[in-house]
Amino acid sequence: MRRTLCLALALAAAFADAATARAQGPEYRRFRREERVDWDNLPPNAPYDGRFNFVRIRFEQEGRRGGWGWGWRRRPLWGHDYPRAGRNFTQILDEITTIHPLVGPGTILTLDDPELFKYPVAYLCEPGGWVPSDAEVEGLRNYLLKGGFIIFDDFSGRDWFNFVAQMRRVLPDARLIPLDTSHPIFHAFFKIESLDFNGMGYRGRNPQYYGIFEDNDPDKRLMVVVNYDNDIGEYWEYSATGFMPIDLTNEAYKLGVNYVMYALTH
Repeated sequence: MRRTLCLALALAAAFADAATARAQGPEYRRFRREERVDWDNLPPNAPYDGRFNFVRIRFEQEGRRGGWGWGWRRRPLWGHDYPRAGRNFTQILDEITTIHPLVGPGTILTLDDPELFKYPVAYLCEPGGWVPSDAEVEGLRNYLLKGGFIIFDDFSGRDWFNFVAQMRRVLPDARLIPLDTSHPIFHAFFKIESLDFNGMGYRGRNPQYYGIFEDNDPDKRLMVVVNYDNDIGEYWEYSATGFMPIDLTNEAYKLGVNYVMYALTH
């Protein structure tokens, strides 16, 4: 109860912004929804100082502009929901937990960057367009086996086949095991009693959750969590714009907070 109340208080500003967006009309809503990013001149990553930081994984895709996979509104596939999602999510972490993260859009790294090993949790979206190099495959494998944790988010339908193919390169013997609310990750901070969030899904699909465990043993450490047919990053991004129902953005934040708290304690 106390944690749910804290989350509601942390999102009080989101209610106010959403009400303002509705009152101001479509021009204001469009402004609130869009945040222009110069993808060729992103700001440098903040220096590592020991604090938890939201790490977004950048990846390239052949055949697209600049080697990047450019998606909706000419954002790179890996950059969907940047920078607002990371900024909003770390603000929530700061408000309701005691880990005192670096509040901001997050650090952007590739999977073969040695800096990645300084950060316990990584986030990769749109894995349907993810085609890692051999060096990135090795980097992710080493990261996971040495204690890292990665969240895959924002993909659906046939994207699954590419995701599975790339994960077989990373961990050839790994099995994707369905997750339900009996797993500790759904009780690591908030007690999530159901994953049937009415209305939360990807293009009308029902979200599904999978995990990859050490030695394929569900009693051992969960290394990978997969949000299939879901996009919690989009709920984080739009949580203060009036474009997403507040109850669903709350659930998306709960999932993200639980993922981080599980990763930091296992």
